[in-house]
Amino acid sequence: MSKFETDGPSDNEWEDRGELAWNEFDWEKYLREQDDVIHRYLAHYEQLKDQDDRIDETAHLMGWDEDSWSSDPSDSLDRDDDDNESESPSAEINEGKDEPYTLHKNPIFISTKAIYLSLKRSWEGVGANPAKVPQATALDIHASIYRGEEQAMLAIQALDFGDYAMAISLFKRALGELNRTFSLLNAASVSKLTAVADYREDAQPRLFDLREIWLRVMNECREELERPAEDDDAS
Repeated sequence: MSKFETDGPSDNEWEDRGELAWNEFDWEKYLREQDDVIHRYLAHYEQLKDQDDRIDETAHLMGWDEDSWSSDPSDSLDRDDDDNESESPSAEINEGKDEPYTLHKNPIFISTKAIYLSLKRSWEGVGANPAKVPQATALDIHASIYRGEEQAMLAIQALDFGDYAMAISLFKRALGELNRTFSLLNAASVSKLTAVADYREDAQPRLFDLREIWLRVMNECREELERPAEDDDAS
């Protein structure tokens, strides 16, 4: 996951779409297709969950190698012709040149949403049963998971608009909430409960993967911020 080179939709991407005008049905179809992409990512991720390089291998299966890790819509659109000629996994994602770019196509968005989806589904099955975990603790963990995802989504939105400094700050908040989730799952009061222990064993590598994805993006944001401006280079 590298070289996202985020310009986001700020380069008048919508204006370049000319007469594109979608109705409610078109947008619903589009959003359902993007939901399918999240589930496709999660299916690949689950198959590879026992591999150490699972996030990179899942990205490979999604067709997001190297330069594909970009939230610049023009990058994926420019690759359409090559992808369709070869039978690359990315061809399935980049089909439809007339589609607008939205945040839903950002690989960081997709991977974060997918991994959080698995965390939420699993915990809801545990936390809903008072016999498995005290309800106050269940609610705390549930809320922490949701807050972490919310901060991450805000960070990805800032990233998508090219606001690297804000993205870093928001990812830091997401990491803080992720650490709180770790802490709650390891609390002495619940750590020995069978249901919590089982959930923690499955959730821990997923939480570490989220951390790894965000730290990589934060590092590239810092590199982008440190890059000399074009005016400085010219002088």
